[in-house]
Amino acid sequence: MAPATAAPSLELNNGVTMPALGLGVFQSPPEETTAAVQAALGAGYRHIDTAAAYGNEREVGDAVRASGLDRSEVFLETKIWISDYGYDETLHGFEKSAAKLGVEQIDLLILHQALPSAFDKTLEAYRALETLLADGKVRAIGVSNFMVNHLEQLLDQTSVVPAVNQIEQHPYFQQAEVQAFGERHGILAQAWSPIGGITFYRDSGHTSTLQDPVITKIAAAHGKTPAQVMLRWGLQHGRSVIPKSTKPARIAENLDVFDFELTPEQLAAIDGLETGKRGGPEPEDITLETFGRDIPEA
Repeated sequence: MAPATAAPSLELNNGVTMPALGLGVFQSPPEETTAAVQAALGAGYRHIDTAAAYGNEREVGDAVRASGLDRSEVFLETKIWISDYGYDETLHGFEKSAAKLGVEQIDLLILHQALPSAFDKTLEAYRALETLLADGKVRAIGVSNFMVNHLEQLLDQTSVVPAVNQIEQHPYFQQAEVQAFGERHGILAQAWSPIGGITFYRDSGHTSTLQDPVITKIAAAHGKTPAQVMLRWGLQHGRSVIPKSTKPARIAENLDVFDFELTPEQLAAIDGLETGKRGGPEPEDITLETFGRDIPEA
């Protein structure tokens, strides 16, 4: 039986259900990833988000097996890196990820970035995802860091509407236009850096979201932390959120967000914190020359 704190599920556009809140392992060192995922699964998480480019898929798989949970109880999401774009290359990228995770089927497989300078390779990569979906090797497919123009091109030239678009999304950078486009087409927005952690290590020109006076005031009113308020804000806006931490106490705290509700006024106050300043790389700047890296076989 899952702990009482287990996250509710969202239904994707193909009928697959996915826990609304998951653990992200971006920048989690491999030597810390297994323990972090084990702590998350023990706390009640049932959704883990990793990526080929993170270099910790094997440790995620190890933790899932060590948990004693049935494979069907844990929703595994991973991403194909741009170096493995192209039809045959992406099919092989799936094989590499599945082998490292130690699974035969991946629940959600997404393209990690658009590759604007070689969008034909992006399209071929997505067509490979469509094949994997049709063959039952993945349960759902999607994209990450795709802007509206990328989504328009994708929808115009492929057959399967992405189930998810994972994007930077926190109170200081909300990407409302991208989310609205997704809502019109049945594409779920999934927030990476949902508590604005990226503002710590990028020169974004503004202070930490965790110290924002609007957020801290709302947190005090609910007896919650600023991080919990931001996660609740994202969830109430209909998004999936995947906070990252390697600390067991913080991992448990991030899941404890289903026993309170923000008022419409509080949601609007947080909406008003938009700065328009991205913390991550500009999607249009992604090139193989700058961001390409070999994804090892093992």
